Amino acid sequence: MSKKRPGGESLPSAPSTATAPSTATDRSPDREVPATAPAPEPEPAPDPKRWWALAVIALAQLMVILDGTIVNIALPSAQHALGMSDADRQWVITAYTLAFGGLLLLGGRIADLVGRKRTFVIGLAGFAAASALGGAAAGPGMLFAARALQGVFAAVLAPSALSLLTTTFTDPKERAKAFGVYGALAGGGSAVGLIVGGLLTEYLNWRWSLYVNVPIALAALLGAPAFLRDRTGRRGGHLDMPGALLGSGGLVALVYGFSEAEPRGWTSPSVLALLVTGVILLAAFVWWQSRAASPLLPLRIVKDRVRAGSLATMGLATIGMFGVFLFLTYYLQVVLGYPPVRTGLAFIPISAGIAIGATQIAARLLPRTAPRILMSSGMVLAAAGMVLLSGLTVHAQYVPRVLPALLLLGLGLGLTFMPVYATATAGVPPQDAGVASAVLNTVQQMGASLGIVLLNTIATGATSRYVNSHSRDPAPGGATLDEGMVHGFSVAYWCSAGVLLLAALVAGLTVRQKTPKHAGNDAPA
Repeated sequence: MSKKRPGGESLPSAPSTATAPSTATDRSPDREVPATAPAPEPEPAPDPKRWWALAVIALAQLMVILDGTIVNIALPSAQHALGMSDADRQWVITAYTLAFGGLLLLGGRIADLVGRKRTFVIGLAGFAAASALGGAAAGPGMLFAARALQGVFAAVLAPSALSLLTTTFTDPKERAKAFGVYGALAGGGSAVGLIVGGLLTEYLNWRWSLYVNVPIALAALLGAPAFLRDRTGRRGGHLDMPGALLGSGGLVALVYGFSEAEPRGWTSPSVLALLVTGVILLAAFVWWQSRAASPLLPLRIVKDRVRAGSLATMGLATIGMFGVFLFLTYYLQVVLGYPPVRTGLAFIPISAGIAIGATQIAARLLPRTAPRILMSSGMVLAAAGMVLLSGLTVHAQYVPRVLPALLLLGLGLGLTFMPVYATATAGVPPQDAGVASAVLNTVQQMGASLGIVLLNTIATGATSRYVNSHSRDPAPGGATLDEGMVHGFSVAYWCSAGVLLLAALVAGLTVRQKTPKHAGNDAPA
């Protein structure tokens, strides 16, 4: 006979004492009766190569995050070189975000079924090839196709990387350090992308903003076979194709709707149709997941209150934070007249703050501090940084006005992202690690897409109202436009601060759980 674990694995039953032969020796009062319960299964020995594995995973994560912003600074040069129209240039960004955000859930489940190490290697190789194709683009269509391929392979690579990290580090202290590094890259990678993009564009050319992924991917590919160890997940499962079509279709419709809302406006019939279609498809996806025999996204993953709270905190944090990259780039380049390299270097403090907050503060405190305290504190610090940015003027100096705000933002985001990643992936069974990681990546991607559109709409609206109300001002038109732009950014920063404070509240109310003593991969979700 055997007993069943919650995860469905069979355990040997304790031997029955009723039918066991008895002897006088067995009944002797001098002899202890052996325990009939099976001994607990020993914890698996730590992988001796786990820290090298972290380096490989970190390289892949850095590459995916970099690519979200590194092309932004290179885009004007690419547009000029390839003869791209103003209407079409958005597809350099949109092609990547559509494929990446829309296919993450599918990529996560494929990782669970095929094997996370295998999909990690496939994602790396495909991303490198797509990057090389984009760097060699002879025309806009070739560049758009390469960017879409990058998004497809990133959707396979990102959840594989996070789930490998989840299953490699289970000791609380080591897990905290590993997720500190991962959280620092997740939060600071966008700023690093701006820095690297500026350097490559100014000193080489725009094509190197894509070529740079090739050596990074090759380095990770060389280390993956030697250092990554995959733990067996689901065997004999099958892919939920109706769920894949509904989920991916809904996410693509929403991401595309958000991207089109900026140029067309929220009241555009095509934008409304996309958003409504996305909501309907995702509602149908949830309905189907509750009935499917082998769901793409087991709903137990998102029904857990602590995990759901961590996901909501991540979504709100990314909605609020992406305004700083978009608006501060325009502020430094257009208003203050910074060149691309100087603009990129200006973001170093936020990257440094994220690294310190995630690896030196949050990673040390998480093993003995409730995650919600770190998350809420981090969001309050980040909101304070946004408030400081809201006071910028057309003549503000970087050191006394911008630098303190970026340091606060960096520390706050580092304190938040690290425990969010650790908490949202804790206690997930190995057969669901890939899709759980994909859910977290999806929330982050959707938050970024929505945040950029919402905050940019708020900023441009406030700028237009300011310029119109000051149209009779005797000041020169250029000064008025700069002042209107800064006013619009200020309004958006206040909105970002409000969203970050809401994230602090959500984390404090929902993530009411201490860090588990073991991040056991066999724990039920």
